[in-house]
Amino acid sequence: MNLLRRAWAWTLDYAYVGFWQVHGLLVRDDPARYLAAGPEHSGGPAKLPVLLIPGVYEPWQFLRPVAAHLHRAGHPVHVVEKLGYNRGSVAAMAALAAEYLEERDLRDVVIVAHSKGGLIGKYLMTLPGSRVSRLVAINTPFSGSIYANFFVLPSIRAFSPQNRTLVSLGSNLEVNARITSIYGRFDPHIPGGSFLKGARNIQLETMGHFRPIADRRVLKMVDEAIAAAE
Repeated sequence: MNLLRRAWAWTLDYAYVGFWQVHGLLVRDDPARYLAAGPEHSGGPAKLPVLLIPGVYEPWQFLRPVAAHLHRAGHPVHVVEKLGYNRGSVAAMAALAAEYLEERDLRDVVIVAHSKGGLIGKYLMTLPGSRVSRLVAINTPFSGSIYANFFVLPSIRAFSPQNRTLVSLGSNLEVNARITSIYGRFDPHIPGGSFLKGARNIQLETMGHFRPIADRRVLKMVDEAIAAAE
């Protein structure tokens, strides 16, 4: 892939980030609206509950394209507002998500996550009595990112391949068969890719770390992964 195409993909990626970050600040959306099935599926068979988990420095609104898509498909879509911008450790954020699921007695939950959210999702799956049946991860650094070593911010340095939590999660192969990892052929943030041993790995022709969230090809693969759990 030539450098010009990569540079253009990187530019579009950050334009996408800027749009949704500003959109999240200016347009307030009540996540409760996604809890009931969309009108297209009223009266139809119940669909599995979905929990959305965004990446680091991403509010839940960053995954609004996914929320709207799954809501139209008839899924009750949940978010954990307490995550805020998801700057805490994977373990701490997983604890908040687990608390949310327990308080609402949600079971057989499918997690759809972006980037760091996929690490939180896998962490949840390893907990005793986990309420999560399947994880669909989009551009998740399961093996970390070498770029994290150049940052001093703990929230970013936590993605170092040597991070204890990442190493521990990587050594746990038991839940990988219930994970679908979706990623593109070029991710500027994860040069090592998002391949996960033992999982269902889907590499698409998408480019970028953020923009694929709203890509129709990605959403189609999300649908297929959830359907496999139903």
